[in-house]
Amino acid sequence: MTPESLIEAALLTQTEPLSEKAMRELCTPPLSPDKLIDVLGSLKARWQNRALELVYSAEGWRFQITPAAYPQLASLNDTRTPHYSRAVMETLAIIAYQQPVTRGDIENIRGVSVSQNVMQTLQERGWIEIIGQRDSIGKPSLWATTDQFLSDLQLTSLAELPPLTELGELILPEIPELFSPNEEASSTAEPEPV
Repeated sequence: MTPESLIEAALLTQTEPLSEKAMRELCTPPLSPDKLIDVLGSLKARWQNRALELVYSAEGWRFQITPAAYPQLASLNDTRTPHYSRAVMETLAIIAYQQPVTRGDIENIRGVSVSQNVMQTLQERGWIEIIGQRDSIGKPSLWATTDQFLSDLQLTSLAELPPLTELGELILPEIPELFSPNEEASSTAEPEPV
């Protein structure tokens, strides 16, 4: 079996993206990085103008449905796309753009308490994780986004996130005021429901 056929089969049958190292080691002898680039280039060309495309994400390489084919294929999937509350989306945006942050940081920016359900929803989705503790009183957990977050948004790095100003009121209302150093959060704010 050729390296190209073997790597193509692996990419089509795996549910998770494959790293370049894993693909190189599938072959005997292992492929060089340059040879793997040639194989991936050939696969991308062969799958061009089809309903599936070979893409690179923060987690590795995978085949995915092309945007043009998705509307027709979506009807085959009975599961509904989850709809997240404004609180979940605001919290995720704050973590993505300000990471690493503590829950207290998030509450200061949003001006309301962060519900445990909000954090749990984001953790269950695999979009955020604890990466350490801040060296301050109480040692609060520091939150950051995950490679799964980048992969789900089809990004390779956080640098590809759109500028905050483009998000406008969709996620964070009154953006210029949210990040001003002189603004103080209200300590009497009510928690927001999920």
